[in-house]
Amino acid sequence: MPSEPDIAANLAAIRARIAEACARAGRATDSVTLVAVSKTHPQEAVVAALAAGQTVFGENRVQEAAGKFPDLRGAHPAMRLHIIGGLQTNKARDAVRIADVIESIDRPKLAAAIAEAMKKEGRRPDCFVQVNTGDETQKSGVPRAEADAFIRAAREEYGLPVTGLMCIPPLDQDPRPHFALLRELAARHGLRELSMGMSADFEAAIAEGATLVRVGTAIFGHRPAPA
Repeated sequence: MPSEPDIAANLAAIRARIAEACARAGRATDSVTLVAVSKTHPQEAVVAALAAGQTVFGENRVQEAAGKFPDLRGAHPAMRLHIIGGLQTNKARDAVRIADVIESIDRPKLAAAIAEAMKKEGRRPDCFVQVNTGDETQKSGVPRAEADAFIRAAREEYGLPVTGLMCIPPLDQDPRPHFALLRELAARHGLRELSMGMSADFEAAIAEGATLVRVGTAIFGHRPAPA
């Protein structure tokens, strides 16, 4: 049976690597936010990360996030929850209810559902448009050719508070051109946030301008096997 990860030590190591990557890029360390991706890990792992000073978390599934985070907010008012996975329109209201940031806006139907949910809930979490920089058919995200028009529509037609962009580059390619593409797209639209880079490539993402990096395995260990 594998040993339990030392979450505090892992967080310290990741923060040190972020600081080193920022130094190499000539950036301030506090220009990059670490999003600890706790998907599939139990609430106890989140509590351990909170105890080590981590306040920003990412979850793929709204239902799983709803089971972990709401009852932690009272004791941890600085905590912020990002929904980072592909989002079904029928989960839009739940996402708006519990999230501080929704990173996976990628199609008109979802944008409309999120806008309606915001009206009903009286909450306006920040929104990121997810761009499918590799145009991979199996991945979520708006295709590259449609990204400019969709970003404009999300803001102007649907009235979403779009503050940034997110991407997940193809596994079998150098991620840096994908990160650079996202950076250039954000600059065209005056968007300040770039969520890009995960456990294997976050240092490259920082070199290309990431303001948020999403790290899971390097903090929490490998995902638990399904029962």
